[in-house]
Amino acid sequence: MTIGQLLLAVVFALVLAGCANEPLKVVEKPVPKPPPPSVTPKKPPVKVVPLPKPLTGPELVGSLLPPFVQDKSGWAADIVAAFDALNIPPTKGNVCAVLAEIEQESTFQAIPVVPGLPKIVRTELEARWDSYGIPWWIMDRSLAMRSPTGQTYSARIDALRTENDVNDLYEDMISEIPMGKKLFADYNPVRTGGPMQVNASFAKSYAAKRGNPFAYDGSLRNALFSRKGGLYFGVAYLLDYPASYESMSFRFADYHAGRYSSRNAAFQKAVSALSGIPLKADGDLLSYEDGVALDDDSQTLRALLALAPRLKMDRAGIFRNLKLEKSYAFERSPLYAKVCALTPSMPRAQVPEIEVRGLKFTQRLTTGLYVNRVDSRYRNCLKK
Repeated sequence: MTIGQLLLAVVFALVLAGCANEPLKVVEKPVPKPPPPSVTPKKPPVKVVPLPKPLTGPELVGSLLPPFVQDKSGWAADIVAAFDALNIPPTKGNVCAVLAEIEQESTFQAIPVVPGLPKIVRTELEARWDSYGIPWWIMDRSLAMRSPTGQTYSARIDALRTENDVNDLYEDMISEIPMGKKLFADYNPVRTGGPMQVNASFAKSYAAKRGNPFAYDGSLRNALFSRKGGLYFGVAYLLDYPASYESMSFRFADYHAGRYSSRNAAFQKAVSALSGIPLKADGDLLSYEDGVALDDDSQTLRALLALAPRLKMDRAGIFRNLKLEKSYAFERSPLYAKVCALTPSMPRAQVPEIEVRGLKFTQRLTTGLYVNRVDSRYRNCLKK
C-alpha cells in the first residue's frame, strides 16, 4: 500500500468514527393547530314581563257580565257583596253560575216585569175570598176603596207590572181593608222575587238562621225585591249548601226543583231498578203539605217497603231516614248507603223529571229545559 492510499484509509476511518458518535436526529411530526373557538352570537337581553295582577272581585264580575247589562259596576259590586257576606269565594266558576241564573231568571232586571200579573192577583184574591166564604160583592166593595196612593185597589191591580208592585199592594190591603190582616197577612200570590227569583219562604227561613247583612226598610220581602238583597238570597240558595255533585248542572236543577232534588231523583231511579216498581224521578221522596212531611205512604216509600227484607229495615227506620231528604245528612243515612251498595254502577245525581205549571209561566217549562238553558249560559261565560 502506498503512503497515499494509507493516508486515505486513515481519513476514511476517522470519518466513520465521527458518524458513529453523532446522535440520531428525531424528526417530530407537526402538531395541528386547534380550530379557532366558535363565536357564540350574543343574545339580546330577555325582557321580564311581570305577571298580570289578579283581578279583584268586582273586576272579575265586570269582565264576565253580558254586554247588554246596564250599570255593570253596580251589579258587580252587589254580586261581590253577596259573596263576601256569605264567605263564598268569587271564583270564575261560582261567578259564572250566578250570572247564568240571573240571566235566566230576570235578564238582569232588579225588579223583573211579570206578564199577566193583574190576572194572577185577581185569580188568587178570588180563591182567597172563597176559602173564607166571603161574598164576592164584599170583595168588589173592598177593592173599590181608595188606597193610600189615591187609586182604588182595583185600579192598582189592573196596573200591576212587577212583584214589588204586588208587595206594596198587599201591605196596603193588610193595613187598610177590613179583615185585611186576617185575609192577607203572610200571604202573597207571587212567591218569588228579586233578580234571581228566590222563593220568599226560603229567604225567611235563611234570614232566621243566618240573618240579612244588608239594611232594608219594611218587611223581608222588601229586601228580597231589592237588587242587593235579592242577590244575597239568590247566591245563598244556589251555592251555600254542601252537595256531592260533580257538575254545576245539578245545582242548577236544584235551584229550579229544590235543594238535593238531583240527588234524590237518582236515588228514586235506583230504588225503582231494585224493586221493579216504576217511579217518577221528581226528587220528592215523601209527600208534603205546606212544607211538612206527611206520614202517608209516598210512591218511593211504598217501593222501599217492598225492599225492606233486602234492606233489613222496618217502615219506621225507612221513614225516619227519608225525612232527611232535604239535607246533606241523607247521604250519611243507613238507607241511602244500603241502596247505593245494591246499585254500585248507577249515577248518584240526575236532573229531576218535573214540569212546572202555573199562571206565572206562559210557556211549558220542565226542569230539563231549564237546566239546558242555564248550563248553556254558564259554559259561554266560562269561555270568556
